[in-house]
Amino acid sequence: MWAALIAATTMTAGFAQTAQPGGATYLDRSPQDEVIYFVLPDRFANGDPTNDRGGLSGDRLTTGFDPTDKGFYHGGDLAGLTARLDYIQGLGATTIWLGPIFRNKVVQGPSGRESAGYHGYWITDFTDVDPHFGTRAQLKALVDAAHARSLKVYLDIVVNHTADVIQYRACAATGCDYRSKADYPFVRRGGVAGAVINDGFLGDQAERQTAENFARLTRPDFAYSPYVPENEATIKKPAWLNDPIWYHNRGNSRFTGESSTYGDFSGLDDLATENPRVLQGFIDIYGQWIDDFGIDGYRIDTARHVNPEFWRAFVPAMLARAKARGIPNFHIFGEVAETEPGMLARFTRVDGYPAVLDFAFQGAVTDVVNGKTGTDALGRLFAQDALYEGGEAAALQLPTFLGNHDMGRIGHFVRLAHPEASDEEVTRRVLLAHALLMFTRGVPVLYYGDEQGLAGEGGDKDSRQDLFATKVPAYAATQLLDGRSAAGDHFATDGALYQAISAMARLRTAEPALRRARQVVRTASDKPGLFAVSRMTQDREVLVAFNTGLTPITAQIEVDETSRTWRSAHGSCAAAATAPGSYRVEIDPLDYMICVSEVGQ
Repeated sequence: MWAALIAATTMTAGFAQTAQPGGATYLDRSPQDEVIYFVLPDRFANGDPTNDRGGLSGDRLTTGFDPTDKGFYHGGDLAGLTARLDYIQGLGATTIWLGPIFRNKVVQGPSGRESAGYHGYWITDFTDVDPHFGTRAQLKALVDAAHARSLKVYLDIVVNHTADVIQYRACAATGCDYRSKADYPFVRRGGVAGAVINDGFLGDQAERQTAENFARLTRPDFAYSPYVPENEATIKKPAWLNDPIWYHNRGNSRFTGESSTYGDFSGLDDLATENPRVLQGFIDIYGQWIDDFGIDGYRIDTARHVNPEFWRAFVPAMLARAKARGIPNFHIFGEVAETEPGMLARFTRVDGYPAVLDFAFQGAVTDVVNGKTGTDALGRLFAQDALYEGGEAAALQLPTFLGNHDMGRIGHFVRLAHPEASDEEVTRRVLLAHALLMFTRGVPVLYYGDEQGLAGEGGDKDSRQDLFATKVPAYAATQLLDGRSAAGDHFATDGALYQAISAMARLRTAEPALRRARQVVRTASDKPGLFAVSRMTQDREVLVAFNTGLTPITAQIEVDETSRTWRSAHGSCAAAATAPGSYRVEIDPLDYMICVSEVGQ
């Protein structure tokens, strides 16, 4: 069965394997040309066991290292990634998106529920590499080795918050509930009837975000009385980050309304990004990483929790910094955990993001491949591409994905929806999801380990398995998509999923229309079954047709009237149109086909 899956997915006869144009380098590739491989360094490969404890001594609450626990460091590092570039490139990826590699608070959390900063999102030092992952020299070696292979490197960055360092004296009584600007204005201590402080500060509305105005904001105790524990007084870098004046200090976000941008993210210290000093500080921080390492792009964490004015200054500054460094196609995209295309598009129109992670695509594709909705869910999704700043052309740069380190893996979603399905059916649905990822508009993001059949049993820690041999009993006890144990390492390149996804990636790379061309939805239904799109250029039509149902499909699909002769890129394509403007397709259950016509032939 597995051999048949490989054979069915690796047909690429319809496309010539084209090299980059003469003289072109990886720097010349536009964002929509990439296939991104997202990896958490701690969970990928351990190339240097001497840094497992980050240079610290003691138990796991001191070092953060416990390879048997899902919530602690396991030993993966930059050296391990560098040693496995063959594996990543062999998958057909052209870009590596690294989970945050900055120095983190080693362990945080209440007694008995501690966990470590293995994921990278609890940053204390924005200027250095976390020693659990290696050194700045090792990061430079990784980036240089990737560039030598024409692989790009994107960094995952955080602006919204730092690690949980700042404490509030009143928390024991209130539980750090959010305190609003109306109840606790910046100019009163203790609420609206409290003592006057920060006299003359005019608030932080967009038109008042000036250095002169913020110079009048001298006290941070307008809502709570914040303090920094003595043993962490200088833990943050750059040093200005240690002063509570640069934070909102209003308690935990409710993730609605005002608190979404002013509240602490589950206790993490929420930065006052509307303050010009904070804005310039982060422009300096992340501009320096571009200068020092030649980074090719930034994925920005928790983008929706930062005020739009910050992004409208920060994004152009990063693009300019990259251009000055000789990086003309620097890709910036924000994480906005929102499934409504209109809400996603808002961050391109109001906040000025070139692109955002396409959570709407993830939701629609998952439901479609699981048969929970008809294929018209995809039609409705793509019809809203016009909402993005720049319209349908801009949607080509949206990173699309099937699962991630927060929500879970596509294999888990399919198993959850089809608990009685065979391993073969589950695998076919997962492969069909990857085909939709690779061949419809957007920039595909592969989540590390999906190509090995890792599925996990949920989101967050349950979707952050080790690719090297795990010591976490719960990880080892799970099954891969083909039913085999998840114990042992997972770097084989001859498995069915790895081979199939690699073939898809190379097919996409070989055909410019699948990366850059205008997309036209040809047919969709309110039931599982046929979905088809054409990727159109002036001289070529590439028809991609999918069958999300469990029965074979034979159907006529509208095509361009001048697309008369066809050839197969994947599947068995008819050699000629049935009639001008109509093309016959036959697709097996949970399969797809790709057919190519030169317009006018």
